Amino acid sequence: MGRTMGRTRTAGSPGGVAARLLAWCALLAAAAAVAVLLLAWGAGGLVIVGAGLLGLVVCVAGVWWFLAHRGVVRLLGLGVAVLAPVAVLVLFTWEGLWLTALVACVGWGAALACARAALRRSRTDRPGRANAAPRPRHPVLIMNPKSGGGKVGRFGLVGKAEELGARVVLLDPSAPADVAALAREAVAGGADLLGVAGGDGTQALVAAVAAEHGLPFLVVSAGTRNHFAMDLGLDRGDPSRCLDALRDGEELRVDLGDVDGRAFVNTVSFGVYADVVQRPEYRDDKAGTALSLLPDLLVGEGVRRLDARIDGTALTVQQALLVSNNPYAAADALTEGARRPRLDGGELGVLGIRVESAAQAADLAVRGAQSPGLTVMTARRTEVTSPGADEISVAVDGEALRMPTPVVCTLRPGALRVRVPRDRPGALAPPPAPAVNWRRLLALALGRAEPSPSPSPSPSPSKEQPHA
Repeated sequence: MGRTMGRTRTAGSPGGVAARLLAWCALLAAAAAVAVLLLAWGAGGLVIVGAGLLGLVVCVAGVWWFLAHRGVVRLLGLGVAVLAPVAVLVLFTWEGLWLTALVACVGWGAALACARAALRRSRTDRPGRANAAPRPRHPVLIMNPKSGGGKVGRFGLVGKAEELGARVVLLDPSAPADVAALAREAVAGGADLLGVAGGDGTQALVAAVAAEHGLPFLVVSAGTRNHFAMDLGLDRGDPSRCLDALRDGEELRVDLGDVDGRAFVNTVSFGVYADVVQRPEYRDDKAGTALSLLPDLLVGEGVRRLDARIDGTALTVQQALLVSNNPYAAADALTEGARRPRLDGGELGVLGIRVESAAQAADLAVRGAQSPGLTVMTARRTEVTSPGADEISVAVDGEALRMPTPVVCTLRPGALRVRVPRDRPGALAPPPAPAVNWRRLLALALGRAEPSPSPSPSPSPSKEQPHA
């Protein structure tokens, strides 16, 4: 099983001193939160802990009922999810425990914040540095005027690109085009740089052509979410700043994912999400379509389970699988703003989810990555199948596809040359914090340097799940 190892900063380095100080702050804040509860134990410390955990479990169970059922049960689940935390707050107020609970929560929140900051500062594994790059002579940019709600027109991207010497190929929204073919035509016409102003799916198609011909690739953050641009440190609020790479740029070498011969820059999704995005109405009503389909996809007649072989490890009977071009930070892998600490680590990230009841959903909420419902791994190769299915739904960088099984995901290390502007607002952003590991945090506070694993650690063989 592939695994990227880093090193903890030495205690004498500036980063090491700050990390050690933050580690001590985290330990002291955690101890203070526990002390508050112990001092209040006779007056309700046990009530605070018990009611808090019970409220969390009931709230998550309500969310599960809301997602996995329809009709009265869905309404009941929504009510439970809303009323559970309210009931906990009312109980704390009635028993006069709200101040103690607030202090304990603030202390624990401070402990987690300091812990993640300490572990982030202690990491030394960073993406490769950007190299100076000459100004391209014949850059060609493909732009989708509909992408991101019309960002191409709103930010005047065509005009600015042409001022900087680029030839712009503007897609016709009424006539779907073969973007990869347009990119190959540009190469045949002498282009020495290819770029895209569009969503991540379009980015991946042109990136594959650029990698095939060894040309630099320019990302313009004109899509809706722009996950690839975010992890490159580009400005997602003003895509016109990405075009500065045409006159004052530098180059990064990043990995390029491959799923059965199709490139991807972010993720390949299987299971529940992939089935949802297949529906034609999803683009116009994402939330409504998901709520309509989830009951069948999670526990109903439409449910389909996935099996995967992740390098040498079997992962079976999953409801959803997410394979990413380099792993996301384990601490926020399932959140909307999740980031990848690096794009040149040479490994796929793999997330498997198996939640079939309210109890399992609550267990996942309480235990996180330690729950059997969530598997976090890294790999060089992932093969996905579904029992009895010749083909399955796949979402490649958000694009809905159907692929024959088995579907194989691999990575091409350093295959893509990405041209970026020197001034990138996200370039100096701190890397995502790894999951909080209190044993490693204690070692850091005591000045005992130890290896710092990658954000998505490989599981032990005991994580393998047998067939149902």
